Amino acid sequence: MKLSDFDFDLPEDLIATRPARPRPAARLLLAQGDGIEDRHVHELPQILRPGDLLVINTTRVIPARLAGQRLRQTEQGSVSAKVEITLTEPAPDGQWRALARPLRKLAIGDRIDFSADLRAEVTERMTEDAVLRFNLDGADFDAALDVAGQMPLPPYIAGRRAADAQDRDDYQTVFARDPGAVAAPTASLHFDDALIAALKARGIGFAEVTLHVGAGTFLPVKTDDIRAHRMHAEWGQISADTARQIMAVKAAGGRVIPVGTTAMRVIETAATAPGQIGAWTGKTDIFITPGFRFQVADGLMTNFHLPKSTLMMLVSALMGCARIRRIYAHAIARRYRFFSYGDGSLLLPD
Repeated sequence: MKLSDFDFDLPEDLIATRPARPRPAARLLLAQGDGIEDRHVHELPQILRPGDLLVINTTRVIPARLAGQRLRQTEQGSVSAKVEITLTEPAPDGQWRALARPLRKLAIGDRIDFSADLRAEVTERMTEDAVLRFNLDGADFDAALDVAGQMPLPPYIAGRRAADAQDRDDYQTVFARDPGAVAAPTASLHFDDALIAALKARGIGFAEVTLHVGAGTFLPVKTDDIRAHRMHAEWGQISADTARQIMAVKAAGGRVIPVGTTAMRVIETAATAPGQIGAWTGKTDIFITPGFRFQVADGLMTNFHLPKSTLMMLVSALMGCARIRRIYAHAIARRYRFFSYGDGSLLLPD
């Protein structure tokens, strides 16, 4: 399939820059089989069935975006330049891989000064990113990063407004526990404690997985033939207890519905056969495109995704290309809010 098969025109005013309040007030497009209904997230307890299982991602977003001053020693003295750093994943020996803007201003040996007495040295520079060694580690690094860093809002939000203190709460899910992500599992942003309690009272279960969302989620597909695209690997984990919970629901005839494409990707990585899953820890670069055979997931709760993105390919694999085009055309015509802070959808193929 070609990249153009996953393109569509989106009015810019449908890109959300702030989330709905309260969180479950967001609209929810329910696509069940060939039908489409306009609902709201707070109606999930009435939409889902007792015995269904929602799989949520416990990753926690770190304040990974840093504004710094690059210092370089030359024969004429010290030369400085402003750089913006986005941490992407830990590297060996306590170092960090990072995106830099502009990357061309960095060279091995450069020093970058941030606020909160945080400093870094550039130890490697590649074609797309760099590796940094910081002057602090452990709890000291975490404390300084919490002061110096900002939430790494996606480019389509950051290009419209700067991150602020409100994003510390808005861009973190109620399930967040395990630090390591540089992007939120945004379908979970629609949940709050009251909605969770209502779902549990209805007999709907929750299972936990972890996938630390990396910067690859922001990178565009650059190949016209999507088979040539390579996903960035992301670290994830499924416990034995979660695997048993999923298997029990499948055996009882319940539906396993991941909340977000990250939860979808990790359970399908850990699947061992149709309806079978085991404990798993490692990195996954699973690329779900049309023709993929889903082993565990019976549906998906997710936000609306960017044109020509790997996530558009994933939802097309679940619902079928023609059906997902109808769903997105409906969402645009009814003025659903798109992307990370936007509205949600519940995709149930059968």
